[in-house]
Amino acid sequence: MEAIAAEAGIQRRTVFRHFATKEDLLSAFWHWLNDRIAVAVAPKHPQDVIEGPQKAFPQFDIHETAIRAALHSRAGREMRRATVSERQKNFKAALTPALSGLPASDAQKVEALAHLLYSASAWEILKDYGGLDGTQAGEAASWALELILSAIRSSDTAADTTIAAKGVSR
Repeated sequence: MEAIAAEAGIQRRTVFRHFATKEDLLSAFWHWLNDRIAVAVAPKHPQDVIEGPQKAFPQFDIHETAIRAALHSRAGREMRRATVSERQKNFKAALTPALSGLPASDAQKVEALAHLLYSASAWEILKDYGGLDGTQAGEAASWALELILSAIRSSDTAADTTIAAKGVSR
């Protein structure tokens, strides 16, 4: 709080006047960052989940320092952890129409993949290891989500059906 006050050019007590605790300040920052990024952290439909990375990842590039801090700092992990149950609920509700024909265990796997692909962690990996910028990373993640949901629509979802078992040779 001392460092924040110094950086802002105000007294420490002014910070505490607006934020009673460090957690309050971090929570406000998290909401501010999500508002600045302007992405659907509460998708309503499967298409929102599919399109989410295309909208979010270029914004992550713009706010790269804050996004990386949120990924790798203790405070950032705590902020993200505090949103997990709400995010799970939102993704489950958004994906239910697309996953209604799947066994619950398979639906859970698809939901988990959607969380992964529509995340700052995916953006970072695609950027750092794939050499993609935010736009390209968003396109790749959205494409992967579309492929997964398309496979479900076509009923080609058996995870244990390998290429070899399907008779496809390399």
